This record gives sequence, C-alpha cells and structure tokens, in this order.
Amino acid sequence: MERPPSLPVLAVSGVFGLAGLWLAVTGAIGAGAKDDLAGPVGAQVVRVVDGDTLVVRAHIWLGQEVQTLVRLSGIDAPELRGGCRTERDLAQRARAHLANHLAAADGHWAHVRLYDIRVDKFGGRVLARVVTDDGGDLGQGLVAAGLARPYGGKGRGSWCAPAASG
Repeated sequence: MERPPSLPVLAVSGVFGLAGLWLAVTGAIGAGAKDDLAGPVGAQVVRVVDGDTLVVRAHIWLGQEVQTLVRLSGIDAPELRGGCRTERDLAQRARAHLANHLAAADGHWAHVRLYDIRVDKFGGRVLARVVTDDGGDLGQGLVAAGLARPYGGKGRGSWCAPAASG
C-alpha cells in the first residue's frame, strides 16, 4: 500500500491566512471543503490595528501557531483615514475602545477565541467573530458603544454628515 505524501512544513504569513493554513493541515484542500472554520480557535492578541482589525497569534494545532490579521465580522467601523474629521475621530475612539478591552492586567494583550472564521474578500486577512475570555463579543461591544454599525456585506454608509445645502 502506497503511503500518502507528507505535508511540507509551511512558513505562514498573514497572506496565506488562518483558514488556508487550517485547511492545509487538515488535508481538506481539494476535497470540496468550504473556506471557513466554525471555531473556537484560541488566539493571543498581538496588536490592535484599527476599530475592526486585530493581529493575533492563533493556536491552530498542538505546538503550532500562525500570526494573521483578523477583521471583526458583522460590523462596519469608521476608518482611520476616513473622509472627514468626524469619521477619523470615531475611528480613533473605536481603536482605543478595542485596545482598552484587550489590555490584560499583566501588561500584555488578552487571549481571545475566534469563531465563524472565513477568508476575507480583500485577501491578506480572515474574518471572524472575536470573543474575549469573559464571553464579550468585540464587534457587538463596538456597536453597543456607538463606535461601529452592523454590517451585512452590502455597501457601507458614510460616517460623515452630509454637507449643509443652501
């Protein structure tokens, strides 16, 4: 009986992404698998990028970790390089809100769990629901604080007030 070839050791970057790595490790690529993972996948926050994006070190297998960008799914947060001062100010507040919720007492970043993980349409990151150890959903927390809006994948609305006419 022929032995199946072993998987090569992969050097992983954010471009390959957590979902792609998981599928490669489990042998699901080419087997009709979907590009998503239900989770939970434990992760250590490395950095808060903006109001809806984190860098995490995800624990994908025994002794195996991958560092990748994770966009919080289901929300639209204002952009740091937004179209007006209001959007940029809200974006700073959203990033600070996440950083405050993810700062651990020991001076490090918190551990989180990733759920409903899938490849982001823009590439280079994954989309996931991110939950803290106390059960708080980061995206829902931003929406409740007025620093993000629910987002279903359609066109994003403006964070800038319309110009006064007249």
